[in-house]
Amino acid sequence: MFPETQYSDLLRRTWQHGVERGDRTGTGTRALFGQTLRFDLSDGTIPLLTTKRVFWKTAVRELLWFLSGETSIVPLVAQGVHIWTDWPMARHAKATGEVLSRDEFQARLLGDPAFAAEWGDLGPVYGHQWRHWPRHPGDAEGIDQIAALVEGLRHNPASRRHIFTGWNVADLDRMALPPCHMTYQYFVADGRLSGILYQRSCDLGLGFAFNIFEAAVLLRMLAQQCDLEAGEIVWMGADCHVYLNHAELVQTQLSREPKGFPTLRLTRRPASILDYRFEDFAVDGYDPHPAIPAPVAV
Repeated sequence: MFPETQYSDLLRRTWQHGVERGDRTGTGTRALFGQTLRFDLSDGTIPLLTTKRVFWKTAVRELLWFLSGETSIVPLVAQGVHIWTDWPMARHAKATGEVLSRDEFQARLLGDPAFAAEWGDLGPVYGHQWRHWPRHPGDAEGIDQIAALVEGLRHNPASRRHIFTGWNVADLDRMALPPCHMTYQYFVADGRLSGILYQRSCDLGLGFAFNIFEAAVLLRMLAQQCDLEAGEIVWMGADCHVYLNHAELVQTQLSREPKGFPTLRLTRRPASILDYRFEDFAVDGYDPHPAIPAPVAV
């Protein structure tokens, strides 16, 4: 059985047996609560879904953007990454009544610094909390959770406090979207680094593929920086849901047979966890089924 089969089984169970519920977006979901998946990374493989093509290069760029501490989508848009555009675009349309296409909105972001400053920022989302968790209101520098994590893994590997989180209660109302992949914890044993990603909310049709891949890539980066080998990545989902308008995606994806996962190579070891570049990541042996388009619920 291929490791991806456990994801396909979860997708099928959620679609067939999940409780139908309303949601913030008004789209409606079928949901199960409290699910766990495990993926072994020790053989160099990476959990990159094969039952549909996942645009892993976009996922790497998003992960590096998180690690930079950036909250503006402008650096992503400049790289051709559009996955965060819908939220500020919707905010702009609601506030101004001006309806722009995605291309028009992104062109304004790239060409008008004042427009970008007002409408391109997501508030204190993931990267801000990871790198600049505020000690008190107005604290611009804050606590660098990623630096503290690396320090702890290097010098106190047996600690039970290798944790970082984006769930800052005081800042939730200022975020474009509160963190879904919210808490990460790590465990060192026998020279191997394993990790858990806890998600309060997971869109199984679209979000999961990025979430599990990025969590595994980050674990590999941490392991390299701390002179450890990779162990396993454990995924824990609380509200695991499929949107009702993703019926075609689910049916198509479940009709396909999973394949073996590809492998990930880190082509160099940068000076720190913050110095990785997009060119440092190579995925080998990725042979997925075609991509499956589906709408994003905003």
